[in-house]
Amino acid sequence: MTDQPPQLKTKGVEAVDKALRILTLFSVETPILSLHEISIKAGLVKSSTLRLLVSLQNAGLLSMTSDRRYAVGFEAFRIGSVYQRTFHLNAIMRPALKELVRNTGESVSFFRREGDTRVCLFREDTDAPLREHIAEGDAVPIGKGAAGHVFLTYGDHTGMQPATLTELALLPMVTIGERGPDIAGMSVPIFAMEQGMIGALTLSGPATRFTPEKIETMKPLLMRTAANITGALRSSFFERY
Repeated sequence: MTDQPPQLKTKGVEAVDKALRILTLFSVETPILSLHEISIKAGLVKSSTLRLLVSLQNAGLLSMTSDRRYAVGFEAFRIGSVYQRTFHLNAIMRPALKELVRNTGESVSFFRREGDTRVCLFREDTDAPLREHIAEGDAVPIGKGAAGHVFLTYGDHTGMQPATLTELALLPMVTIGERGPDIAGMSVPIFAMEQGMIGALTLSGPATRFTPEKIETMKPLLMRTAANITGALRSSFFERY
């Protein structure tokens, strides 16, 4: 037997956990919240909530509006920008997504998995007035939609070897009406060398436009874009495509 150090279970700091819980209350749907709303949603008494809000303001993570409500501060945006650029994807993703929108007429998103959700890191919208509404930073449950199926199917794939013809034949994954009766999507995995699957590239829009004929037209465009991105990230997954 060898002496092993005791396994310690490190707990977080309760006040920090509460402050972070407050930050998670803000979203595209609820960008501005009052003290009362934050207190209720976070399950905290107003006095504790106010002290935490002051700390978050001092850190620049929240700001106060003219009517004394709270909104996300610039520091949160800065941190989000750092997160987005951590993967060195901006220069690769932006032009690829814009070109795919031009070629298909549908909106394009790149999602990264975070626990049980997938977060939209990059988004380019179609000019069509009828479209799925999702913004960069939005989180969607992992188990639904075309991108969700891609994460669950390819999440453990290393991407170090070219995909088999059988694997390529399964792509892109298409769902219609799964995330909502009027929403359709088609998605493919994106790999980077030594990182495995880093996200899912997804075309989405109203189900009425995702006809069988248009799906067949968009499939090779989405696959070629994924192959170009994955190749730029030095993965050989789409080599046989």
